[in-house]
Amino acid sequence: MGKHKKVFVMLGVLMLLPLLCYIIIQMTPLDKRIHTPHGHFYIVSVVSVLALAVAAAIGIVAPRIRNIKVSFLSLSYVSLAAMFILHGISTPGLLMHHTGISGSVAQLSVLLSATWLWLCSISADHRMVRWLSMKQLWLLPIWSIFLLGFGTYLWINPDFVYHLHLKGGVTKWITTGAILSMNAWTIYRNLQTYLVSKFPLQLAIVYSTGWMFIAQIIMVTGEAWMASWWLYHFLLLASVIIMVSGIIREHLSTGSITASIKLLFRANPEDWINTYISPSVRELVTATEAKDSYTAGHNYRVALYALKLGEELGLSSSQLRAIAQGGLVHDIGKLYIPDGILNKPGKLTDEERVVIESHPVSGYDVCKRLGFMVEELAVIRWHHEKWNGSGYPDQLSGEEIPLVARITAVADVYDALTSSRSYRKAMTHDEAMIILLKESGRHFDPRCIHAWERLVTVQKEFFQETLQNSPHLKLEQKLAN
Repeated sequence: MGKHKKVFVMLGVLMLLPLLCYIIIQMTPLDKRIHTPHGHFYIVSVVSVLALAVAAAIGIVAPRIRNIKVSFLSLSYVSLAAMFILHGISTPGLLMHHTGISGSVAQLSVLLSATWLWLCSISADHRMVRWLSMKQLWLLPIWSIFLLGFGTYLWINPDFVYHLHLKGGVTKWITTGAILSMNAWTIYRNLQTYLVSKFPLQLAIVYSTGWMFIAQIIMVTGEAWMASWWLYHFLLLASVIIMVSGIIREHLSTGSITASIKLLFRANPEDWINTYISPSVRELVTATEAKDSYTAGHNYRVALYALKLGEELGLSSSQLRAIAQGGLVHDIGKLYIPDGILNKPGKLTDEERVVIESHPVSGYDVCKRLGFMVEELAVIRWHHEKWNGSGYPDQLSGEEIPLVARITAVADVYDALTSSRSYRKAMTHDEAMIILLKESGRHFDPRCIHAWERLVTVQKEFFQETLQNSPHLKLEQKLAN
């Protein structure tokens, strides 16, 4: 609770401090008129161009990261930066003399950014988010073309800005209400997720959106060119900077952006597991392994086995990446199971088994708020479903079970059988294979089992080497090898 209190205090300070400064400046002689169109042009335009370049670069690699939240964040700050460039270059008295564009597009930049941030706070299994996820590769180019076309049209036809009704007495406050409502929801959902996951990206979203919230208040209540009015420009630019920094820290953390982007484009998904895992995903996996000592290294091996099986079945690179990431966090729901039940050496009671069988849904609920894609969520929720419909949590059967989950189920059971548990010793490869073959058509998809048979025959040395390694080799040690 102490850590949670610290987060709330920090959020309050970061939001209230600029608002307090704004109020104090307005009430003192410090609020002087600072009419410097050239300064406004250079400060806003230069910093916005840099922010746009970085936000766009992150949007380009977002599909490789396989996190729809990152795509939405990129689109949010591409929108903010692009419209703010237009805000800067349309400064009255420099490149144009129209007085309506600059103020209106500043309002529009926050509205568009707040909308994408609101989408970012919606769970990944929502119908609209799922539809956008399927178009993820095209989101950035299509949206960029729209922004460019809209900005060009507005530049050629500046009077069109009056049709947007963003600066009118009533419409200004309606727009502000919509922006603040979306910002408040974004802050709430991401703060809620951060307190569960401790992902730094969620905290960056909270702080960044908080500054956008205050910037909007200053924008609509401040007087143009006054010292207090300038504050919202710096808040919006700071909002972009902290958000971009949060994304880089979360997903591009190998020492340099260039090296990180190269890693994202590695063709071999097995290399991807070993060389690119975001710090927060790594923490989730190691936290799970620390809680359940008998599954140390289990997540890594399941991801690796599932990758091998996926390759044998001819899955695409995108599907293999989904299996890799989903396999690494497939048991994250076990973090919410009491230790006494999770590590119980004896037979579980019916009530305890119900608790154990809740972990796929718990893991699914956490990861859908973190922006995991549909395929990864399928692995997390349905890796315990059975071909004959007797599995859990949703009793899916046959082709109803997503293929990525059926593949992971084979890998998961094989590793469980060949690893020691609190209630039994590890089985040999041959003993485990007897059980897998026996369960073909009941527990497992027969096509997956046939492919698994081929795989273990062709790559016999790989499986022997993996089983000979310490069954309790943790993820950090695996990744260091």
